[in-house]
Amino acid sequence: MSDKITKILNSQGWILADGATGTNLFNMGLEAGEAPEMWNDQAPEKITALYKHSVDAGSDLFLTNSFGGNYSRLKLHNAQGRVRELNRIAAELGREVAEKSDRDIIVAGSMGPTGEIMLPIGTLSHSSAVEMFHEQAEGLKEGGADVLWVETLSAQEEFLAAAEGIAMAGMPWCGTMSFDTAGRTMMGLTSVDMVKMVQAIDHKPQAFGANCGVGASDLLRTLMGFADQNPALPLIAKGNAGIPKYVDGHIHYDGTPELMADYAVIARDLGASIIGGCCGTMPEHLSAMRQALEDTPKGEKPTLEQIEAKIGGFSSASDGTGDDDTAPKRERRGRRR
Repeated sequence: MSDKITKILNSQGWILADGATGTNLFNMGLEAGEAPEMWNDQAPEKITALYKHSVDAGSDLFLTNSFGGNYSRLKLHNAQGRVRELNRIAAELGREVAEKSDRDIIVAGSMGPTGEIMLPIGTLSHSSAVEMFHEQAEGLKEGGADVLWVETLSAQEEFLAAAEGIAMAGMPWCGTMSFDTAGRTMMGLTSVDMVKMVQAIDHKPQAFGANCGVGASDLLRTLMGFADQNPALPLIAKGNAGIPKYVDGHIHYDGTPELMADYAVIARDLGASIIGGCCGTMPEHLSAMRQALEDTPKGEKPTLEQIEAKIGGFSSASDGTGDDDTAPKRERRGRRR
């Protein structure tokens, strides 16, 4: 495990990760359809500010601005020849911010999905996917990332390809998937499926879990599914700040700092060791989450009813594991609204 991850977990028992990348960059002027990774080179001061906002708010770990920094996604912007360069710069900017802090800060190299569908359903081969992830991993490694961070994946095949590409780069990593379809990923994986997959990987992640999805309640229910399998690896929770709504022509997430503070404490009590926010999570949310984690003693494992009462209703009646005889059935009658 990354020495910094071990050190921080041993000293405080949890790691506060960062919040949203896209939401914050749009607030800085990023236009829809624009590749955020191009700002690493074109507007480095804004990317530095993005990282610094998280650190100043209390994050122990932040993700680099490289979510879409793979060959397939950058090809959409005619920048497929700049994969290694743009990822290197993303990590270098992060390294500078981390080194200026008076506490240990983990720079996590973000690696999102390729945007393509893998064989046999789609056209992306395993070897091509591995090559894409390896190329990106080498750029982030060169820039000084402490750990690589695969996020928002939905397909088991792509997750395994990422693990293989990262292994070729010889880097430690963490991995999260998005459970946004009635408790499953878009490609049908459940929380139980992910635990089984992770346990079988040779170059295992240092921690794994869920990010994004529908809302914080749903993510916490998925986290409960992970924890019930008693995995040996630390768990990650990185939920959205509420539910997206259109306000004056813009997407706004309705989660308050108080709600995200409650979410952080519940995530910790459910067994998460690395806790952060995803879409809509701003520095003010992170500050409230940090304060709550520091001030609230660890409590008993919350129930689904307690999660619903504190964070809000679930978007689906089940977490997707109801058809799996080995998994606990988590059905709810209520729906979020």
